[in-house]
Amino acid sequence: MQEPNQSSVTEFILLGFSLSPRTTPLLFSAFLITYLLIILGNGFITLLICLDSHLHTPMYFFIGMLSMLDLGYTTTTLPQMLAHLASQEKNISFASCVAQMYIFLVLGITESWLFAIMSIDRYVAICHPLRYKVVMTPWVCGIMVIFCGLWGVISALVYTVFAMCLPYCGPNKINHFFCEVPAVLKLACADTSVNDWVDFILGFSVILVPLSLILIIYINIFIAILRIHSAQGRVKAFSTCASHITVVTMFCVPAMLMYMRPGSMVSPEEDKKLALFYNVISAFLNPIIYSLRNKDVKRAFLKITGWGRTSE
Repeated sequence: MQEPNQSSVTEFILLGFSLSPRTTPLLFSAFLITYLLIILGNGFITLLICLDSHLHTPMYFFIGMLSMLDLGYTTTTLPQMLAHLASQEKNISFASCVAQMYIFLVLGITESWLFAIMSIDRYVAICHPLRYKVVMTPWVCGIMVIFCGLWGVISALVYTVFAMCLPYCGPNKINHFFCEVPAVLKLACADTSVNDWVDFILGFSVILVPLSLILIIYINIFIAILRIHSAQGRVKAFSTCASHITVVTMFCVPAMLMYMRPGSMVSPEEDKKLALFYNVISAFLNPIIYSLRNKDVKRAFLKITGWGRTSE
């Protein structure tokens, strides 16, 4: 007789951030401006790479992919959070919650592996510059991106199926601003220890393995950089890696803390901060990091806008 009650939850309530009525408009404005800047920055980088033939290289191809992933990543969560901040309705249907969780995981896992692919690109460019164009062909780059996407699709499916096949019989209030796995699992009317193990094991394949690969590759890159005789050459080689290392750190470290901790150690408020960091802040900063210190991007911007001609 209790079986029907275990599947009675048809919608969830996203509690979001605990705010006073006075603070809500300020937070709404801050997130709206941030989201618009994310669209502008990542869209601009993607457009610039498409329009300027000088940026049609493997490195900028991957940066363009990263920008598109960041756009999709934030669009999965931020518009809904803005809608909930603007109104009293904070409901999300069970099906919508599943869809949001899955899409978020697909894009996040794909991005995690894309960082590893980008480090391979930097390794070949710095350690084997004469073979770079032969090794990093458009076909090879395309296969690498497809691999990242397929791995994201499969891993996200496992995460989502294990999480949403559990019985949810109430309460239905998710202490988060979107349907993220650790927050949703807290509402399950069953033991989630198996899910903790699944999350931990999958965490190796989607976070620790690419992070370890990046670490090993950069150790080899730094050894190769130290062998460069000219100081200018060493600075140039290191500067091409600095942006990537910064972006990887901002994304992977918070994600690892989020998904590889046991459920009993999870704090809702800490989770929200971590999610904001790798979901919103990293997507906001990525275009700035990749463009401000990048002469090729600046040159392409001046060329396309025509400002470079007026200054000559």
